[in-house]
Amino acid sequence: MPKITLLPHADLAPEGAVLEVAAGTSISEALLQNGIEIEHACDMSCACTTCHCIVRQGYESLNEVAESEDDLLDRAWGLEAQSRLGCQAIVADEDLTVEIPRYTVNHAKENH
Repeated sequence: MPKITLLPHADLAPEGAVLEVAAGTSISEALLQNGIEIEHACDMSCACTTCHCIVRQGYESLNEVAESEDDLLDRAWGLEAQSRLGCQAIVADEDLTVEIPRYTVNHAKENH
């Protein structure tokens, strides 16, 4: 089974994490299944950018970026060439190294 190495994130995983996940699982699903509460304001329906992550290693092994995801990524804070929406990035057979940006654009959360 492929592994996701999650780089340290101050709020979600201060020590980072290494997770074994089943191929065919999205990055967001894998993190949530392992107790890492990545934001997913749209319930993982590809309608927001709160699950934005940066795939530092293994990016090329992921499924292709759909146009709808690409359009949303333009709104993500800290966008990089290897940015993906965690809900849309499907793990294949290769190990990944993933970074969750420090900030997200979550209007529902910001208004409270």
